[in-house]
Amino acid sequence: MEEHEFETRAAQAWKVVLDLFDDIDPEDADIEQSGDVIRIDYSNGERVVLNTQRPARQLWLAGGTRAWHFSFDAAQGVWLDDKGNNDELFATLSMLTQRAIGRTLPLRR
Repeated sequence: MEEHEFETRAAQAWKVVLDLFDDIDPEDADIEQSGDVIRIDYSNGERVVLNTQRPARQLWLAGGTRAWHFSFDAAQGVWLDDKGNNDELFATLSMLTQRAIGRTLPLRR
């Protein structure tokens, strides 16, 4: 993937992530974006960090005791973890949110 395409897709993904939290009370999940990093601090003390890895053309997510490296799968039109488990970016973020505050995210794209 060329750099311009990666930047466009990453920006779209960041917008989706921020939009997914529109209906979540900021007391439950405090979201802060700074450049290529989104940090989500949940009310139970857990934290999720998303950031871009431009050289690898990936989006990285860390939450709980785990980390994922997502690459864009053009055939499916989704960001999938490179470990081959079919973990999808937004579904993984929803799962982490469910574990942290008991709320799932609306998986609209």
